[in-house]
Amino acid sequence: MTANEPVGAPGAGRDPAPESDAGPGRDPEPGPGPAGYDAVVLAGGAARRLGGADKPGLRVGGRALLDRVLAACDGARSTVVVADPRPTARPVTWAREDPPGGGPLAALAAGLRRTAAEHVVVLSADLPFLAGPTVGRLLSALAAGDADGVLLTDADGRDQPLVAAYRAPALRRELAALARERAERAAGPDLTGLPLRRLTGALRLTRLPDAVASFDCDTWDDIATARARIREHGHVLDEWISAAKDELGIDLDVDTKLLLDLARDAAHGVARPAAPLTTFLVGYAAGRAGGGPEAVAAGARKAAALALRWAEEAAGPAPAPAKDRSDPAPGATPDARPDA
Repeated sequence: MTANEPVGAPGAGRDPAPESDAGPGRDPEPGPGPAGYDAVVLAGGAARRLGGADKPGLRVGGRALLDRVLAACDGARSTVVVADPRPTARPVTWAREDPPGGGPLAALAAGLRRTAAEHVVVLSADLPFLAGPTVGRLLSALAAGDADGVLLTDADGRDQPLVAAYRAPALRRELAALARERAERAAGPDLTGLPLRRLTGALRLTRLPDAVASFDCDTWDDIATARARIREHGHVLDEWISAAKDELGIDLDVDTKLLLDLARDAAHGVARPAAPLTTFLVGYAAGRAGGGPEAVAAGARKAAALALRWAEEAAGPAPAPAKDRSDPAPGATPDARPDA
């Protein structure tokens, strides 16, 4: 990872978010546990192995790498991004090490000063496959044990200290010790230029192997690998839905199977163009009804039932019920049958 390099140029998009972790009109979402957790995302970096590209702004699956990481930790009580401000998909608090480009320890210390939770998730901004459940797994493992931190290891078994959950007091303790050591050596009390291993080597750590969530993008080959994986059959729909929700600014659990079944019924029972139109109308009706998964499900059920009725009618009218053709009573004329 290259969190120790200077920040790149801001990307295009929405205006930079204010220094707040609550979206417009809503309170911050609590994290696991009664006190929640805070997140520090290190998004600085000159990305020299990417030719100086703006790595946090590079897109994988239509979303900036930074936004993908922010989505993974959106349950944080407070999210601090250590970098120059840039447009992001959700509001965050911005911080910067002094001097800028001082390295990962200096950046971590700058971000940690803006947090207050007992547990802190520390992430780099180049993790295309990190997701909320993995963040939850790190936090659960931290809460269940007595270690100072829990981090992921990559496919080669290497520690990834920027995909981890830590006890904030332990981080502050060791960062302060490193600053004192630097000051005693007349190098100044700052942490500029120190590698992360100087911190992690002093901590008691638990390790969780995860080759996918720990995958980071340092080179163009890494970016190409991530983009190809996003489009694999088993991932593409979930990735597309996540990207679309981010782009539209909505937070809604989508029952993919329900909507695909509806689209199939509309396409087969009515006409192929009815599939996208019907799902649009269901979404519009759900919005008029106040939104939420329940409203979507209710609208989808009604539309699916309509499509099935439509298909039944297209199959032709049902045969009329046969009248009773029982034999006439002995000796009776045809008009004198019992049912005449």
